[in-house]
This record gives sequence, C-alpha cells and structure tokens, in this order.
Amino acid sequence: MVIGCQTGRRQGLDRTAFAGMARRVPSTRDGTGTRMGQFELLRSRRFGPFFWTQFLGALNDNLFKNALVILFAFQVSGAVFSTDTLVNLATALLTLPFFLFSTTAGQIADKFEKSRVIRVVKLFEIAIMLLGALGLHRHSVPLLLAVVFLMGTHSAFFGPVKYSILPQHLRDDELLGGNALVQTGTFVAILAGTILGGVLVSIPGRGETVVSATVLAIAVAGALASRGVPPAPAQATDFRFEWNPFRETLRLVGFVRENRTVFLSILGISWFWLYGALFLAQFPGLTRDVLGGSEGVATLLLTLFSVGVGLGCILCERLSGRTVELGLVPFGSIGLSVFALDLFLATRGLAPATAPIGVAAFLGSVHHWRVLADLVLIGTFGGFFIVPLQALVQQRSQPGHRSRIIAGNNILNALFMVGAGVLGIVLRREGLTIPQLILVTAIVNAAVAVYIYTLIPEFLMRFLVWLLVHIVYRLRTRGLEHLPEAGAAVLVSNHVSFVDALVIAAASRRPVRFVMDHTYFRMPVLNFFCRTVGAIPIASRKENPKVVEHAFDAVARALEEGSLVCIFPEGRLTPDGDLGLFRPGIEHIVERTPVPVVPVALRGLWGSFFSRVDGRAMRRPFRRFWSRIECVCGEPIPAVQVTAAALQERVLALRGDLR
Repeated sequence: MVIGCQTGRRQGLDRTAFAGMARRVPSTRDGTGTRMGQFELLRSRRFGPFFWTQFLGALNDNLFKNALVILFAFQVSGAVFSTDTLVNLATALLTLPFFLFSTTAGQIADKFEKSRVIRVVKLFEIAIMLLGALGLHRHSVPLLLAVVFLMGTHSAFFGPVKYSILPQHLRDDELLGGNALVQTGTFVAILAGTILGGVLVSIPGRGETVVSATVLAIAVAGALASRGVPPAPAQATDFRFEWNPFRETLRLVGFVRENRTVFLSILGISWFWLYGALFLAQFPGLTRDVLGGSEGVATLLLTLFSVGVGLGCILCERLSGRTVELGLVPFGSIGLSVFALDLFLATRGLAPATAPIGVAAFLGSVHHWRVLADLVLIGTFGGFFIVPLQALVQQRSQPGHRSRIIAGNNILNALFMVGAGVLGIVLRREGLTIPQLILVTAIVNAAVAVYIYTLIPEFLMRFLVWLLVHIVYRLRTRGLEHLPEAGAAVLVSNHVSFVDALVIAAASRRPVRFVMDHTYFRMPVLNFFCRTVGAIPIASRKENPKVVEHAFDAVARALEEGSLVCIFPEGRLTPDGDLGLFRPGIEHIVERTPVPVVPVALRGLWGSFFSRVDGRAMRRPFRRFWSRIECVCGEPIPAVQVTAAALQERVLALRGDLR
C-alpha cells in the first residue's frame, strides 16, 4: 500500500513557506474570465502602468549616469579631480543610499498604501532631474555628484515597493511571468539607457541640453504612468518606525534569517548580482585587451548579454508552467558555470589585433561567434537563476514584512556588488588575466551552488522533478482548477510507475509530501525525493500494522492542518497497465477527517522506463523516451459520497483508454 500526503511542512522549511501558494487574488483575469498570458499582463491595468513606471525609471537612471560618466571623462574633469576619481566617486554615491535608506524605504512601503508611495517617489524623480539639468548646464561637479546621490536615494526608496507590490496585484500563476517581465524590462532599460546616454551627450554643442530635456521628459512620463497603478493597501500599519538605519538593518537581517529559505534565496540573488557585476566590469578590458575590439564591440557584448538575460527571464514562465519552479534555479546555476568555463576556453591565449577592430570585422571571425554565444547563454541561464528566486522571496515572505525583507535584499545586493568591484580589483592586481578571472568566477559559482543546494535540498529535488517532466516525459495537465488553492482535500490516483509521485508533485501548484512504500526509500532518486519532502514510510498490514497506523495518523494530522493528502488506493504498481481494485483505506481516512476527495488519473506512463511493462521496471533506459503523459484531475467529491468503488470508477473514466 502506498499513501501520499501533504502536511504543509517540508524538512528545513517553515509553515509560512506555502502560505502564499494557496491564496487567491481577486480580479486577476480579464473581462471574459480567461486567465491572462505573460505578455497580456502588459495591457492590464494591474500590471501595465507599474511596468512602464519602473521601466522608465531604470531607463532614466542609466541614461543620466552614463551621460555623466562620459561628461566627466571628456568635458568637466580636470584640475581638482581625475576622471577615474570622479567615476568611482559617482559609483560610490549611487550605491551609498541603499545602505542608508533601504530599511526606511521598506518600512514606508509596508506601512503606507503602495501606489501612493510610487507616485511620491516619481515626483521626487522629476525634482532630481531638474537639479540634474541645472548641473549639466553649469558643468557643476558638486551639484552633479549630489544629483547622483539623489538618484541612488530615489532607487533605494522605489526598490522595496517595486517588488512587494507584485504579489498584491498578480495571481500565484502570474507572479513568475510578472517578475520575468520586470527583470527583462530592467535589463533592456539598462542597455538602452547606457547607449542612449552616450549618444545624446556626444552631440556637438547641444549634448547637455538634449540630455537634460530627455531625462526630464522621461521623468514626467514615469510620473504620469504611475498614476495608473491601482491601489495596493498597506499590509502592516501597527509597527513603530525605527529611524536609526544601522539598528534597523541589523534587526531586519535577523528577522530575514528566521525564514531560512527566504534568507538563502536572498543570498542567492545577491550572489547573482556579484557574478553579473563582476562580468560586466570586465567587458571593456575583455574587448580591448583580449578580443582586440573597438567600443562598438564592447557595446555588442553588452547588448547580447542583456538580450540573453531577457530571453532567460521570458522563457522562465514557459519552462515552469506558470508556477514558481525552483528546479530552474539549479538549471540556471549549472549554465552560469558551464558557459563561463567555455568563455574562458574561448578567450585564453588570444592575441589582440594591433589596431582595434570594428563590429563587422569582429563578426567576420567564426571564433568570435563562440564568445558571443557564450555571453548570450550566460545571460539566459542567469535569467533562469534570478527570476524564480525573486518570485520565491515575494511569495514566501510574510505580507506584513515583505517590503522590509525586500529592502534587506536590496542592501545585501548592493553589498555584494561592491564586493564584486573589490574582488575584481584584488584579483587583477594579483596578476590574473581577464580569462583567468572568468574561470575563477565559474568555479566559485559552482561551489556556491553546491553549498546552497546542500542547505536547501528542495531546490535540487525540484530540479530532478523538472528534468523528469520536461526531458524524460512531456507533461500535460488538465483539470488543475479542481485542486483547492487552500484547505484540506484528499487526492486519489491510479498507480502506474515508480515516478507517479514525482509527476503529481510537478503538476500540483501546491507542494506535495508523500507517504510511500518503505521500499521506495531504498531507490536512487526516489530516496532523495522522499527524504527532501519528509515522506513517511509505510508497509502493508501483514508486514507491520504499527507502521500503517502511524501513516494514517500522519494523514489525519495533515488534513486537520488544512493540507492536501494523496493516496494510491490500489496499494501497488499495476502489473498489466489496468486499474486495480481500490482498497477501503480512503473510506477510513475521510470518515476520520471528512474532507473533499479529488480523483486524479495519470495517463501515458504505462510502457515507460519506470513501469512494469515487462514484469520489472527500469530495465530499458530509453523506452518511450520523451513521451507525452498527462495528469488529469476531476471534480471534488464530498466526503459523505466517498466509496472506494465509486472513486475507482471516476479515476477509470478520467484515465480512459490511455494507460
């Protein structure tokens, strides 16, 4: 007999981890009641105005910053400060507000209605850009540096509300897609702003004027877009403000660490920004000293890297089935190391040309295409890595503390990015070449990934499940709307293969903990799955009746906690593909704890590698590789109507002729 149950608690995770996964957000469909696709969100009022608000803000920041860097380098540097000093000082001033004001910004975003906070911040941006225009007109270095500090302040106050508002306006199955669009828009804005700032400020005789007019126009457009952001009520109004940023930062970090999964996810996000900052900082040197390219080639490298990140972000929703799929995080980390390693192999030993080559000449070399492909793929796998982690932090943070947690995330992100700059300087001074620095980054990324997945095996377990249903099989789901988004229920399913539990876990939007036959705990992969989800071993009554009673007690506790329970009433794998007799254990379960029962049918698994089609499973590894399988859910049945025979008929009807 095999029983599966969901208790709402996994090993190493707290009970609040799944609180956000079972909620329903109202008014999240279009007028016809149809669930909206990822790009359709851009046309919806609950996401579109916010997207364009944050996009225009990121565009403005990077346009002004890059114009300022070029201005410092060629026009206003000189007697008092060197160009390098001004550029580094500007970078420091842009980062400093995240350490000073993020905690205050998080408190404001939690305590006040978020759309109002956004509108105030965007009005502040207009005032900043007016000062920036004045500084550009006067070529005033102190004023321009003050504007840079205010720009960082603007970003620090916008950051917590930027991500904490998404869970209030999007469904759980839209959260990943919304985050993907925000991340994609941010990278596109960084790229466009960097290029546009350099182009506009270089216009002879009118550069500063054109830049001033442009940043003001963008700031006004962002403020107008913010007026369309729908209200997002405050989720914590009863706490007292802590105005000391250092004391509040320490308190906040301590609070974040209470939720182990969220804290380690934030560390993972911060590591990604260190990795990305370290890579981006090497682009000029990589172009000039290793590839022998011109400034246009450096822009090409940045463009393709940004395109890769955007592509990875957009593909996240398609690869994850509209859920926060943690399995993409290990997938992303593997790609970040593999293609960084290949970039090292592709660039080591290159002798740059005597004179910088342009984009056309650069693209004329087949070897350079390998470098470009590596950069696109590093960006793509970076998208796979960052988007699920960002969505996970939003989803698993307590609503009343979400903005402050995201503020803590921003502080750590800034700290790691500063660390990236220091690390790059130290390693280069120690004599490492840029290709060697890339190699070190690839190796350290692999070590960090292994460490994180050791601490949170759920990530690796979800990766194995994701591989199963996207590479070994092609999973299609129907009727998932019958699975309750909250509250207790029992799922009953036919038992076709050794991976039935993994398939159901992949199909369900709510996480699944299984109580399984004790023999499964001795099987590779399944043993890891059982341990990670805290599975409970069970034997037949003939073998050990006490183990059976312990399993039923665990199921009852799970249902009393409002969780899901999944059982396989046949009690064994089918030996011939047909549906076996359902045993009466399900009747005892709902008699003890009356809850609805949802019939589930697995289709297409019979004859695959993990089924007993020839008497023994797992003998021919490529049998029906990448075959189409289905998980079909039927309408819930009230507890008073549940019988084993009736459930058997329901599951058989759902399964049909496809075994």
